[in-house]
Amino acid sequence: MGENVVGTYYYPPSAAAMDGVELGHAAAGSKLFDDDGRPRRNGTMWTASAHIITAVIGSGVLSLGWAIAQLGWVAGPAVMVLFSLVTYYTSSLLSDCYRSGDPVTGKRNYTYMDAVNANLSGFKVKICGFLQYANIVGVAIGYTIAASISMLAIGRANCFHRKGHGDPCNVSSVPYMIVFGVAEVFFSQIPDFDQISWLSMLAAVMSFTYSVIGLSLGIVQVVANGGLKGSLTGISIGVVTPMDKVWRSLQAFGDIAFAYSYSLILIEIQDTIRAPPPSESAVMKRATVVSVAVTTVFYMLCGSMGYAAFGDDAPGNLLTGFGFYEPFWLLDIANAAIVVHLVGAYQVFCQPLFAFVEKWAAQRWPESPYITGEVELRLSPSSRRCRVNLFRSTWRTAFVVATTVVSMLLPFFNDVVGFLGALGFWPLTVYFPVEMYVVQKKVPRWSTRWVCLQMLSVGCLVISIAAAAGSIAGVMSDLKVYRPFKGY
Repeated sequence: MGENVVGTYYYPPSAAAMDGVELGHAAAGSKLFDDDGRPRRNGTMWTASAHIITAVIGSGVLSLGWAIAQLGWVAGPAVMVLFSLVTYYTSSLLSDCYRSGDPVTGKRNYTYMDAVNANLSGFKVKICGFLQYANIVGVAIGYTIAASISMLAIGRANCFHRKGHGDPCNVSSVPYMIVFGVAEVFFSQIPDFDQISWLSMLAAVMSFTYSVIGLSLGIVQVVANGGLKGSLTGISIGVVTPMDKVWRSLQAFGDIAFAYSYSLILIEIQDTIRAPPPSESAVMKRATVVSVAVTTVFYMLCGSMGYAAFGDDAPGNLLTGFGFYEPFWLLDIANAAIVVHLVGAYQVFCQPLFAFVEKWAAQRWPESPYITGEVELRLSPSSRRCRVNLFRSTWRTAFVVATTVVSMLLPFFNDVVGFLGALGFWPLTVYFPVEMYVVQKKVPRWSTRWVCLQMLSVGCLVISIAAAAGSIAGVMSDLKVYRPFKGY
């Protein structure tokens, strides 16, 4: 192999050399570059919507039947609509913070943290960075768990088909997590957000595929039952204890919050949209309307049909909890679509963290060939040459390996999903967007708008704390009976 690999180091332009183009002087009017000197962005409302749908319609949709079962026919859909409205409103506030000052010509904020840094104090920036990147790590772990469960479900569905539903078909999820991790190591080498649009499009199609299959199976089950199951108030006291009812209801809030979680990557998605006119914020708001509306309709249908089909017995994961056994081949297709979708969703969520660490390292060690240099590789004399940054390759691989190992130790799908939703919902979806909007638009303190925004923030904080408590209680309950690396 040593004879076929050619290695040459290349260095990107220094930060100092880019100072002029950062203000838009070097690239004005260029067809190849935007006003900040970066390669011209080509994103549209549709690509932005695909990124959002890829991030939002994830594994969370499969737990919504269980969530509605805890809350009932009245509170379940109402909470879902509430979270969709809050997410839409705060996302609109956040999209106005992409540019500082003028919405068309103002300085761009490339990341969520850049926007916070441009509008709020230094301490808040640090808190935001910790919460955002901790949430991304958590999402990566949650998606690894979800993907392995779906891959495991394919094997169990085939086992049940061959051996009958009475066979336990116990299988370990660990090998499937390793397979998913290997795939993510490969895809994580894609350098940045703008180059994964195709993966987002594919993942969005997959999300619709498994959502439609889950919805269809739910409708068939309702018809077979001869009517709708469930009650107005959710799972009954007696089936669970009063305290369990409280904890499970709070956890359901976290599950639904997680199902709408994408604000932490909204600015990064907005940075892929082509330059004005119209302004990036106007395009992003339209993309938010489309994506939140589409996801809410899917959530309502999938969650409601899951509850209608199984009532209080609705599984924590509609397609892997084996409320359905047949047709096994359709379950296999749905679970395979989930895995493909989660491969893309993992990358959409993790790209901001990858970019942050790589930017920090380049600023810390600008002269290091390992950090900033690129090696040109040619695996064979006839193959195309490609440039590889060694630090990017090793750091991203180490990240995927670490999240995969943690996933092996904590395979609690519903409780992890609920905790992630609660952890990230208030600070990243509500608090920081509200505070940045107040500063950017100079909303007067104690004005009607300011008071309403603060009431929204406080209300969502209470919901997040309650949901986190419910999910922690669920994790503690799981830990009492769990043994690492054992069969599913």
